[in-house]
Amino acid sequence: MFKIVKKDVLNPTVSRIVVEAPFAAKKGKPGQFIILRVNEEGERIPLTIADADPETGYVTVIYQVVGATTYELNLLNEGDYLLDFVGPLGKPSELEGLKKVAVVGGGVGCAIAYPIAKALHKQGTIVHSIVGFRNAALVILEDEFREVSDEYIQMTDDGSNGNQGLVTTALQKLLDGGEEYDEVIAIGPLVMMKFVVQLTKQYGVKTTVSMNPIMIDGTGMCGCCRLTVGGEMKFACIDGPDFDGFEVDFDETIKRVGIYRDGEHTRYERACNLFKKEVENG
Repeated sequence: MFKIVKKDVLNPTVSRIVVEAPFAAKKGKPGQFIILRVNEEGERIPLTIADADPETGYVTVIYQVVGATTYELNLLNEGDYLLDFVGPLGKPSELEGLKKVAVVGGGVGCAIAYPIAKALHKQGTIVHSIVGFRNAALVILEDEFREVSDEYIQMTDDGSNGNQGLVTTALQKLLDGGEEYDEVIAIGPLVMMKFVVQLTKQYGVKTTVSMNPIMIDGTGMCGCCRLTVGGEMKFACIDGPDFDGFEVDFDETIKRVGIYRDGEHTRYERACNLFKKEVENG
């Protein structure tokens, strides 16, 4: 059992929890993830390690309530326990030697992008962080990003933060202005990463993307997280989650992920209705 020692609501659909998990805290690196299970009846879901403190034994994860399991997870509060919390899994991000990097995050993907920006800043890399959200109410981790970024650019689809546009708009402006990056690291919705890659290809800038498709066991045995990279089949859980963006078949991955959308929505509605009945019945 793994105790939730702290919980914060970051926006209406995104929360952050700090979990007491000494082993994962000792070994966890930026880019890696854990797999948790809320209870015995629950499914296993992967969540990226947002922070790991080996001294306290605490691991921070950030999640968006989008399905049945994250809905059930969000019902837990400080002092409650998770049944399983396994990790770290996946390969750590390869950041050594980078002098100047653009970190591009979209939506809840910023929860994955932040520890990357933090690690880069700690090693002395110049970090330009470009983050995008649908609107200002959904912005997360602004203070945290500003603290580790030499330049921080926040975009919103509707312009409610005073800076309307896509992350690709801001990135292109920087590239056209003469900025030269050792690497662009893009983390967010598949469509966002796809268009970031299409842009950076034009400028010949190496681009790494973090792939987080459907995942079950986290060991490469179930095959659910398979994707095509450079014409070969890879598994996000053991070969990634970081991959060369120029090599990823985004269209195939987007199509595969969409297969599960209706089923997950049905499970989410069932979980919500069950909780409402339990509340009504006391």
